[in-house]
Amino acid sequence: MLASQDQHNQEPHNQEPPKRRFLGRGDIDVSFEFFPPKTDAMEDTLWRSIRRLEPLRPKYVSVTYGAGGSTRERTHATVGRMLRETTLKPAAHLTCVSATKEEIDEVIRDYWDLGVRQIVALRGDPPGGVGACYEPTSGGYANAADLTAGIKKIAPFEISVGCYPEKHPESKSVEADVDMLKAKIDAGATGAITQFFFDNEVYFRYLDRVRAAGIDIPIVPGLIPIHNFKQVSSFAERSGASVPDWIGHRFEGLDEDQETRHLVAAAVAAEQVLGLVDQGITEFHFYTLNRADLVYAICYLLGLRPAKAFTEAKVETAT
Repeated sequence: MLASQDQHNQEPHNQEPPKRRFLGRGDIDVSFEFFPPKTDAMEDTLWRSIRRLEPLRPKYVSVTYGAGGSTRERTHATVGRMLRETTLKPAAHLTCVSATKEEIDEVIRDYWDLGVRQIVALRGDPPGGVGACYEPTSGGYANAADLTAGIKKIAPFEISVGCYPEKHPESKSVEADVDMLKAKIDAGATGAITQFFFDNEVYFRYLDRVRAAGIDIPIVPGLIPIHNFKQVSSFAERSGASVPDWIGHRFEGLDEDQETRHLVAAAVAAEQVLGLVDQGITEFHFYTLNRADLVYAICYLLGLRPAKAFTEAKVETAT
C-alpha cells in the first residue's frame, strides 16, 4: 500500500537513521557458546551446529565445563576436535567446583599444550545445583577472581569472565557484583560476558554502573534465543534473570505450535539485537544451546555472511 503524503510529513527529516541500516560493513563481532555432548545423538547435533555457524567466522567459540571428571573430559575432547578439524578459535570454560588447585592447574596446562589461548573463568554452580549453598572446595580456588589469578600464573591466556546485570543470585547487591568484577579484572581478566537478559534497559543500566565504577573492559551482552519458552524461563529463574511479561504474552498458547513459536522467537531475538545495535553495541555472545538455526538467522540480520572460502567449498562439493 502506498503511504499518503500526510504519513510522510509525520517523519522528521533530520532524524538520524538507525545504526542497523549500516549493518554488513564488517563492524559486528559475535561469539558462540556450546556445551559438550552427553550422547552420540547430542554429539551429532552439536557438530551440525558448529559446521553451520563456523562459516560466519565468530571471534571465538566457548565450550562449557562442569564439575566431575567425565564432563571435563568431554569439554577437553570437544575443544581438541575444534582445534584439529575447524578454523574456530575455542575458548574453554573453567570453574572452581569440585577440584583442587593442583587438579585445575593440570587442566590449565593441558589446554595450553593443546593450543588453547583463551579461557572463560567462572566460579561455577554449587555441586548441589543452583540454589544450593556454595562452599569452596578444600584446597581449591575460592572464586573466579582467585581462579583468574591462578590461570595467569601458569600461562598468558586471554581470560573472559562472567558478569550479571541483574546481579548473581547469591550476591547481596549489584554493587557487590561490581566489586567482584573489579577483583576479576585486577586478577587479569580482559573481557566480560553478561548473563542473558531480555530487557535491553537492564543491560544499559548495568553498563552505566560499571563504567561509573571505572571499569573499562568490554562488557559483551550474552543473548539466548528462545527455542522453548518454558525451558528458557526456567533457566532465567535459576539464574536470576527477569523475563518481561510481554515476552510471555508473545509465546502464550504456542506450546503445541512449533512453527509459529519459531517465527515468534526469531522476531523477539531480532527486536532485541537490533535494538542493541541502534545504541552502538557491536559485539554479541550467543548461548546457542547447541542449536544453530535461530542464531544463524540473527547473525544474518546483523550483516554477517558465510566466508567466501566456505561457500566456494560448498559449491565444489555439490559439482
